[in-house]
Amino acid sequence: MNKISAAITGVQGYLPEHILSNEDLSKIVDTNDEWITSRTGIKERRIMKDGASSDMCVEAVNGLLKKTNTSPEDVDLVIVATVTPDHPFPSTSNILCDKTGMKNAWGYDLIAACSGFIYALSTGAQFVETGRYKKVVVVGVDKMSSIIDYQDRTTCVIFGDGAGAVMLEPNEEGYGVQDFILKADGKGREYLLQPAGGSLHPASIETVENREHFVKQEGKQVFKFAVTNMAEVSAEIMEKNNLESDDVDWLVPHQANLRIIDATAKRMGLPKEKVMINIQKYGNTTAGTLPLCLWDYEKQLKKGDNLILSAFGGGFTWGAVYLKWAYNS
Repeated sequence: MNKISAAITGVQGYLPEHILSNEDLSKIVDTNDEWITSRTGIKERRIMKDGASSDMCVEAVNGLLKKTNTSPEDVDLVIVATVTPDHPFPSTSNILCDKTGMKNAWGYDLIAACSGFIYALSTGAQFVETGRYKKVVVVGVDKMSSIIDYQDRTTCVIFGDGAGAVMLEPNEEGYGVQDFILKADGKGREYLLQPAGGSLHPASIETVENREHFVKQEGKQVFKFAVTNMAEVSAEIMEKNNLESDDVDWLVPHQANLRIIDATAKRMGLPKEKVMINIQKYGNTTAGTLPLCLWDYEKQLKKGDNLILSAFGGGFTWGAVYLKWAYNS
């Protein structure tokens, strides 16, 4: 029997209809298009006016099930990567399974900020590789607008809302997840966090008045760590798997900042045409960026393509996944 690997057999995304452009933001906070574009590469982002993260998940997953011709009842496991769950509990995966009819699946939420999708993808792959499960759904979703302070121009210009989902299934032809490197350093928590709302600082009149339920970021520190670690871990997984630049067909980078993406591609020796970029359209959707990239570029992917997925997020968390694409669109 050949070795079982976990292959992505379908990908689907969902984006809210409402577009928040740089011009729109300039009317509510002291900023402008040139300032945002030159520092981030972002031109606009999507904002969910009504509903929750689970509602975006439902749209992405229903589309995924239809695309892969999968009955909801055949799904074994659902992992939802998010920092904006509907509630602290029950888990968003719990709600998602109910809303989509995946009644035979169990699931859980995974919190790793912008690295959430690669953490969840790597975790889901293990359940497939053991032979225990045949169909695992991995979702990256965030309604960042629910925790963003639109009086803080250092954060409100960056983030948007969106969701992406992939199906993982067993493969014996050598396609799918080949390797991953995941890392974390909790010392970085002071530079990028949501201060209140957890057990350390439960919600109170004071925490609300002090605007502590919004994302706080020290941009220069985060940029310094991200630009170094995301590039290094991407180069590390190439070296570990004896991949040269010519062997890599696509870099799928977290869409946080165009300068970080460029630095990662340069470290890997990849030209821009091998780099998936949609930050200008969607901004940083946190756990949603990587599956949304795969969805946007799906028609350009060919069976056997070597992909490196790379991300860096709050925590700090970061890592890379090496996978071989398993199908032609």
